[in-house]
Amino acid sequence: MPSVSNFMKCEALNKRCEATNDKHMNKPKKENPLLNILLSIVIPAIILSKFSTPEYLGIIPGFLIALSFPIGLSLYELIVQKKVGFIAILGLISTLLTGIIGVLEIPTQWLAVKEAAVPLLIGLAVFISQYTPYPLIEKILYNDQLLKLSLIEERLQANHSKEKIQKGLRTASWMVTASFMLSAILNFTLTKYIVVSPAGTEAFNQELGKLTALSYPVIALPSTLVMVVALWYLIKQLKQATGLNLEEMLAVS
Repeated sequence: MPSVSNFMKCEALNKRCEATNDKHMNKPKKENPLLNILLSIVIPAIILSKFSTPEYLGIIPGFLIALSFPIGLSLYELIVQKKVGFIAILGLISTLLTGIIGVLEIPTQWLAVKEAAVPLLIGLAVFISQYTPYPLIEKILYNDQLLKLSLIEERLQANHSKEKIQKGLRTASWMVTASFMLSAILNFTLTKYIVVSPAGTEAFNQELGKLTALSYPVIALPSTLVMVVALWYLIKQLKQATGLNLEEMLAVS
């Protein structure tokens, strides 16, 4: 299963990228973040740490049962909620690769590579997209779910500040890219440090459960803080360029 940092950042980014469509289609969102965390993190971590032993579920059956929760959640979002996109698919592939590593007993150094590859690919996508007509930073931070874009664009045109905000968006894009690069480095380091037993063993399952539990405070929080700084920077740039205060810029849900 992908580490909690990968899952949560993929979830957050996926929701940002699809927020505008959901809003325009007037679909009532019934998201339950606590349930998502329970299914993708807490339950798998408990199964891997406590119940994937010969005395309980068995090593491989316990591993597969733990894996079924995040896979089931990913399939539900892809098929039922129609969240088909680069981020959602990447998250599902990451989870399936963990399953392949565990079942086929592939050397565990590939688990560390896989854990680092997911945020690395997302970070590269964010960075490269800023040089295309479709920068991902606009989907993540500069969208009409977060901000009153029509009002902001009107003020930018009036103040001749459009170019200044484009520069601000590029800087914010570098910050978001940095958050994913940080996540990739921390993912690789933590995985190499914790998961040292061969795949397909009881110790491997327990170490994977420990990795899942520790990923949130060690990886997700620091990289999320960088994302928050990027949003704060963009808001500051918008306030200077438009003359609007925070309350005037934020979209009312």
